[in-house]
Amino acid sequence: MTPETAAAIDAIEVNLNAGGMNTINIVLAFVMFGVALGIKPRMFVEVFKKPKSVLLGACSQLILLPAFTCGLALLFGKWISPMMGLGMVLVAACPGGNISNFMSSLAKGNVELSVSLTAISTALAVLMTPFNFWLWGNIYLHTASNIAGDVPVLAIPLWDVFKTIFILLGIPLTLGILTSQFLPKVANALKKPLQWISIVFFLVMVVLAFKGNMEAFMKCVKYIFVVVLIHNFLALTLGYTVATVGKLPFRDRRTLTIETGIQNSGLGLVLLLGTSIFAGFPPHGGMLVITAWWGIWHIISGLTVATVFNLTRRKETAA
Repeated sequence: MTPETAAAIDAIEVNLNAGGMNTINIVLAFVMFGVALGIKPRMFVEVFKKPKSVLLGACSQLILLPAFTCGLALLFGKWISPMMGLGMVLVAACPGGNISNFMSSLAKGNVELSVSLTAISTALAVLMTPFNFWLWGNIYLHTASNIAGDVPVLAIPLWDVFKTIFILLGIPLTLGILTSQFLPKVANALKKPLQWISIVFFLVMVVLAFKGNMEAFMKCVKYIFVVVLIHNFLALTLGYTVATVGKLPFRDRRTLTIETGIQNSGLGLVLLLGTSIFAGFPPHGGMLVITAWWGIWHIISGLTVATVFNLTRRKETAA
């Protein structure tokens, strides 16, 4: 990637007024409320009964993925801009995506484990997302500056990110879990419509992000495609490797693969578009395009991996 291409990617901007930012935040809160409707307190009790798969899954997604992502971004070196590398770290710091439960079902994986991992990663995201982004983001930028020498000095606003995620995730999650526990009929009625809303919401955000920057995006899409392809492949491989080394049952291996490879990049987009957290950053379109394209690509890759797992299971059954 040439410096000119990297500059064109980072120059992509999306400017929202206060009303637009508030609308995005409110919709995301409803989406996270919908995710929590499938979470029941007893799921967390089950973790202590059969902890191995859940602990390995949480380790893969919350600890290893951000660390390996930082290493991958550094391996890319000057081929990506620092903002693109930081976008990779932001995606890896986000919790699991709620569509992973559907993917696990399609793959004939352990759906209960999938729901438990999504619930745990989402609940812990209030703390882990800002911490991982701050920790690995700073490590990446500091190390990259020693290699390239032209990386901007950035202060990642840990406290601001924490406060924003607590409001966007913590409160809706608490309300959703309470609704699931005490109003199960209401929870069942709302769960599926809100899942569809989450998909439509993400697509609307992507269109909003690029409608005024389509020409610049089309010039750089091949580079973005390669970066996200490799990053997502790393995440999927990491999940499968951790499960295999841990000698988990095949159903659990499929679930850990999908859970690690499906990230809630919608949260990353909201942090970039719907808040003023990154207002003081230099042009950071690289973070925006990495996060947005990840949200599209992980649906494609997740469906592909789930289909392969499904077909593999049929062959095993036939044999």
